[in-house]
Amino acid sequence: MATSLRVFINRIKFTLANRPHFLIGLILILIITVLVVVPFFQMVFDTLVWHEGDTRISREARPGEWTFFHYTRVFASSLSRNIFYRPLVNSLTTSLAVSILAMTIGGLMAWLVVRTDMPFRKGIATFAVIPYVLPSYTLALAWLDFFKNERIGGAAGLYQYIFGTSTPDWLAYGFVPIVITLSLHYYPFTYLLMSGALISIDSSLEEAGEVLGASRLDILKKITFPIVLPALISSFILTFSRAIGTFGTPYFLGAPVRYFTLSTTIYTNIVNRTPPAAYISTLVLILISMGVIYANQKILGSRSFVTIAGKGFRHRLTPLGNWKIPAFILLALIIFIAVLMPLALLSWQTLMLYPNDYSFGNLTLHYWIGKGQQALAEGESGILRNIQILEAAWNSVKLSVLVAFLTGMFGIFIGYAVVKGRKTWLSFILEQQSFLPYLIPSIAFGAIYLSLFTRKLGPIPSLYGTFFLLVLVCMAKNLPFAARSGISSMLQIAGELEESAIMLGASWQRRFRKIILPLTLSGSISGFILTFISTMRELSLIILLVTPATRTLTTMTFRYVEQGYSQFADAIIMLIIVLVIGGEIVARKISKREMI
Repeated sequence: MATSLRVFINRIKFTLANRPHFLIGLILILIITVLVVVPFFQMVFDTLVWHEGDTRISREARPGEWTFFHYTRVFASSLSRNIFYRPLVNSLTTSLAVSILAMTIGGLMAWLVVRTDMPFRKGIATFAVIPYVLPSYTLALAWLDFFKNERIGGAAGLYQYIFGTSTPDWLAYGFVPIVITLSLHYYPFTYLLMSGALISIDSSLEEAGEVLGASRLDILKKITFPIVLPALISSFILTFSRAIGTFGTPYFLGAPVRYFTLSTTIYTNIVNRTPPAAYISTLVLILISMGVIYANQKILGSRSFVTIAGKGFRHRLTPLGNWKIPAFILLALIIFIAVLMPLALLSWQTLMLYPNDYSFGNLTLHYWIGKGQQALAEGESGILRNIQILEAAWNSVKLSVLVAFLTGMFGIFIGYAVVKGRKTWLSFILEQQSFLPYLIPSIAFGAIYLSLFTRKLGPIPSLYGTFFLLVLVCMAKNLPFAARSGISSMLQIAGELEESAIMLGASWQRRFRKIILPLTLSGSISGFILTFISTMRELSLIILLVTPATRTLTTMTFRYVEQGYSQFADAIIMLIIVLVIGGEIVARKISKREMI
């Protein structure tokens, strides 16, 4: 027995010394299988068996036995319209409308900034991406502060305070505000992708069209638009897949008027203790996302969009003439509505002692630094001296830093295994497998983990209610970004650097510590920052997994919104924004110091 163990250990040492990427790749595939694949199949299994709680809804329930009852209940029962079909239609129409509006805003902004002589283009470009840095529900809360009415919201918003008339329900809640707020949050996808595509267009193509007598509209339709089509379709896929899985905004703006989407239905089914129905909705969300991404591959996969060849190219700015100032005013108005006004309104709301009164005499710092008073918010102290909120802030920072660091390290290992093992089956499987979490909407991914880790799994105890489970789910969900960053960084490192170290007798651990890690860290810092920001403002992914012991700032925001304490909710949003910006500044300073 001892001899066999020694032989096995020696084989591992030999593989690690001569083919380290092979052993690392195998271990990573096993880890990703446990983190992503196993939870998915466990969730599917849970939709096909009776559960203890099912005795409440069916006399035929036999816990542990196979059944199609849950599928029949969701797809073909008297409840199906309310628990599935109506939320499905709402999800599809909302996501489609958000995608179209976000593409319109982002595309127009990209064209005006990149291809025209509009004034203050650099300033617009700086502010254009800020909405995506903010939590997606920031605009939703600002919308409520401005448009809510006493009939449903319990308190009047700024609109009613100024104009003395109540807003209609369709403007304060439901489809319209959800589409507008999500579009203003997601338009940076289109702006960034379209900007890159427009910069690469050679103006000689458009000039050739002008020489041949084509009008400006014909040039846009027949030359510019076909060239930027890949970026446009990619932005549509990205926006649609994000919008259909988001939870916070549809819940805050839709739940008060019973406008439910699949993401909010998943949450309500979990709360109502019918998890199989939530898991079936999760499967539908995953299938929709996969179908949209597959359609993107089919549309673009066989077409050619080459615009940059061996010769140089240039792009010419389109003169706007008398439209320069109106164009700038339009974009400035969008920035004002999407960034400046929401932040100003949320900030003002945090200083209001009582709701409905926006006068200067009602201003206070109570919700920031005040001691608890029973007459205000049931005696809760301001957020900077509230123990529960400070603990949640620590949890958020700790979770974001841990996830960003661990996911970044995973990304480097994935990049090493994929690049060093190129053109092997192991490299292909690992690269494809690391992309799987991207296909699953956040609320659905959280439901998958809820399905698996609420019980004992072999030697692994139940992880529900632990901080470790939040780290696992956030790591797994952010793995695609870290993997892309790691692979890109590894592709930039020449192979002869490690080969030279091998010839000098350096072990793999020493080569990784002295060569690979230092050279990939600077390239991976963007992945670290993206993961930190995503985790810091995450709500959809963890809302089903958080308990009072593991609450974060985002879930505290959710709690205060449900209780009607908008001042606390808005103050926490501002705190999240400060922490996100501060974390990004610190990370960039550290990366610059390391590079020096």
